[in-house]
Amino acid sequence: MSERYIGLMSGTSMDGIDAVLIALDGETLRVEAALCHPWPAETARELHALCTPGDNEIDRMGVADNRVAREFAAATHALLAKAGLDPREIRAIGSHGQTIRHRPQLGFTLQIGNAALLAALTGIDVIADFRTLDMALGGQGAPLVPAFHQAIFASPGALRVVLNLGGIANISVLPGNPDGDGNAQVYGFDTGPANTLLDGWYRRHHPQGGDYDANGRWAASGRLLPALLARLLAHPYFAAPWPKSTGREMFTLDWLDGELAGAAYAPVDVQRTLQALSCHSIARQLPVLDEAQGQAELFVCGGGAHNGPLLAELAALLPRWRLASTAELGLAPDWVEGAAFAWLAMRFIQRQPGNLPAVTGASRPAILGALYPAG
Repeated sequence: MSERYIGLMSGTSMDGIDAVLIALDGETLRVEAALCHPWPAETARELHALCTPGDNEIDRMGVADNRVAREFAAATHALLAKAGLDPREIRAIGSHGQTIRHRPQLGFTLQIGNAALLAALTGIDVIADFRTLDMALGGQGAPLVPAFHQAIFASPGALRVVLNLGGIANISVLPGNPDGDGNAQVYGFDTGPANTLLDGWYRRHHPQGGDYDANGRWAASGRLLPALLARLLAHPYFAAPWPKSTGREMFTLDWLDGELAGAAYAPVDVQRTLQALSCHSIARQLPVLDEAQGQAELFVCGGGAHNGPLLAELAALLPRWRLASTAELGLAPDWVEGAAFAWLAMRFIQRQPGNLPAVTGASRPAILGALYPAG
């Protein structure tokens, strides 16, 4: 008999709340409904501001914690209405929350979205706080999606990589021939910025023109700045070994401004070069293919999967890889992360580990999350 779970996810781009309803029957996962719930403009501005240290943070965070929960609840009710379901038909919600700080080098990560309030507002048990136990065990707390990618997307005998293009890009390497426990050879990590710098630079130069460069059109009208690209790629994160994870705290506009100091670049050319930074940093950190492997497969998900110029540039850098959307594997690119946190809620309910120590660096597998009951 199948069970239904809801996954709620808002990434570092903060372009909306992904709400995904899945039905799980054994190992079979089916998305029954999904939607993107927009952030109110004022809430989005405050969440972006909270990602940078500032004044009165604790009070502001407390208010935002409840606002996030209320918007997550609104997304849940809209999803249930779309699916024609009652809250009692949902086993649990897996809520990622909204990351406002990720500091693995300091041993902490912070996602807000008052899970107790979310449970009260929806009448559904909530599983949240997925990252902190992995960190307590010495891990990065991220990325958590490779375990889900392995369960849903791996194919025996085929090297597949799943690339999530959110604010930060991360990869899951699925070798197709894992050892007996099914996990040891799977690995993954954050490669660096995907959309976070592109979005931030676009917003700075288009204050009345939306939150992001739709389909990379502005970037496509600029020219590449090779010397600037080389400087940006010299950031030590790109050469660091995995396990590793990062966030918008590292790849900030302040960092970019420092790299631009003293130069008079056209903003559109900087945007074009930031696109190249995303592509080159990903391509350089993918597995090296030997001649015997032939062509490998790279399946793309996340908001960047809709950026045609970025994908074309990435494909040009990877002539021996076949690029495709995760839709080809049965899961639309916009809903992969939301489905992943619904799946992680299921793993918690079934008392099964949700992390891969080879990915995060944790000392052991662990059941991730904490229960916030509705009743």
